[in-house]
Amino acid sequence: MGRIFGTDGVRDVANTALSCTLAMDIGRAAAMVVAQERGVKRPRFLLGCDTRISRHVLTNALCAGLCSVGADVVLLGVVPTPAVAYLVKSMRADGAIMVSASHNTYEFNGIKIFGSKGYKLTDEQENAIEAIVLDHAQPYSLKSHGELGTVTEAPEAVEGYIDHIVSTVEGDLSGMKIGVDCANGSASRTAATIFQRLGANVVLINDEPDGVNINHGCGSTHLLALQKLVVEERCDMGVAFDGDADRCLAVDRYGRLVDGDQMIAFFAWCKKQAGTLPENTAVVTVMSNMGFFRFAQEQGIHVEKTNVGDRYVLEQMLKYGYNIGGEQSGHIIFREYMTTGDGELTAVQLISMLKQQGKTLEEAAAMMTVYPQVLLNVKVNPKMKQKFQTDEEIWRQLRQLEEELGQDCRILLRPSGTEPLIRVMVEGKDKAVIEQAAAKMARIIEERLVK
Repeated sequence: MGRIFGTDGVRDVANTALSCTLAMDIGRAAAMVVAQERGVKRPRFLLGCDTRISRHVLTNALCAGLCSVGADVVLLGVVPTPAVAYLVKSMRADGAIMVSASHNTYEFNGIKIFGSKGYKLTDEQENAIEAIVLDHAQPYSLKSHGELGTVTEAPEAVEGYIDHIVSTVEGDLSGMKIGVDCANGSASRTAATIFQRLGANVVLINDEPDGVNINHGCGSTHLLALQKLVVEERCDMGVAFDGDADRCLAVDRYGRLVDGDQMIAFFAWCKKQAGTLPENTAVVTVMSNMGFFRFAQEQGIHVEKTNVGDRYVLEQMLKYGYNIGGEQSGHIIFREYMTTGDGELTAVQLISMLKQQGKTLEEAAAMMTVYPQVLLNVKVNPKMKQKFQTDEEIWRQLRQLEEELGQDCRILLRPSGTEPLIRVMVEGKDKAVIEQAAAKMARIIEERLVK
C-alpha cells in the first residue's frame, strides 16, 4: 500500500484530504507516467465518475491536471467503474480515470486509474505517480500554447458498455421478476436499460441520485430496502450494487442475503459442470468464508487465495489463466468478459446461470454452507496503525487465542486500505464463541494501538 494509493486507488474526504490540488497533481503525474510508458506525446484519457456531489470539483481538477501536461480528456459523465475499464480499451485510449469512492458515503470520493488495456495500475505505476507528486522525482511537464490538452464530452459512449454486458448472456432473462437496488449511484445510469433489454421484469429502487444520497441506507451495504421490496413485490430475487456498480450482492425470494462467496461457489460449479473452468480453479481472498473452502473441496474445485482486493484476485487470474474469482463483498471478476469486478455483469450472469440450471437463487445458495462470521472494525490512531504488523504482543495473543479455539475457528486481522481501522474477522461453527473471541481480539488491538 502506497502513501497516496490504497488497496483500490486514492480515497478520502473530498475537498479536504482529497483536495483539488492533489487531484490535479495526480492527473498530471498519471498522464506523464502513461505517456512515457506508451511512448506518446499527447495521451488520451477517459474520465468517468459516480453521482457524488464532489464529482464536479474533482473531475474539473483532474481535467486541469491532465490538460496542463498535454493530455486530451474525453468526459464520459456518470458511469459505472467497469464501464470505464471496458471503454478505455474499446475506444483505444491511453488511460482512464474513475472518480468514485465505491461503497463509502457521499462525503468521500476517490480516484481509480486504469491503463490502456482496462486493468488498474500496478503497484510500480502507482509508486511512480507518488514519486512525482510527493517526492518531486521529476518536474511536471507543463505545456502551453497549442500543446495544451483538450476536453470533449462523450456521454453516449456508455452504450458500448451496455451492449457488451447484454452480449454476454446466452438467451435472455424473460420470465424473471428482479428487484434492483442502484444505490443512488452509477447503476442508476445503466441498470434499467441492461435488464430491460434482456427481457427481465425489473422493479427499480434507489435510482434517483441527488449527489448526497449515494449508498445512504441503500445498495450492497444496506440491503434492508431491497429485502423488503423483493418479498412485498414477490420478486424471484433481487440484486444490489454499490455506488460505482463494481460489486453486487443478491437476496433470494425470501429476502435472505446471498453474498459473493456463495455466488462464486455457484459460478465455479456451473463452469466446472460445463467444462469451462480452467484447471478447475476459482480465486478468492483470505476473507472468504470457511464454508466456501469446504464446498470447493467437496466439489473437486481447487482454490487460490490472495490478499484482500480485487486487483490481487485479478493478478492471480491473469498469471495462471483462471476465469472466475472475487470477494465475499461482491467484487466478482469474469475474466473472459471484463478486466475488473463488475456488479451488473455479475447480476446478469447469475440470473442467466440460474435459468440454465433450472435452479432458484435459494437452491443455488444452499449448495454452500455459510459458517457464522463476525467482523469488527477497530478504530486506531492513524500513526499507530503503521505499527500493527510489527506489534509482537498482538500476534502472540492472536496465536494463543487460535489455540484455544481449535481447528473449527479462524481469526484474520488486517488493516483497512483506506481508513484508520484494523479489521478483525473471526469465523467458526459456534456464533457465541466467535463473538467473544472477536471482542477479545478487538480489546487487545485497542490497548496496543489507540494510544
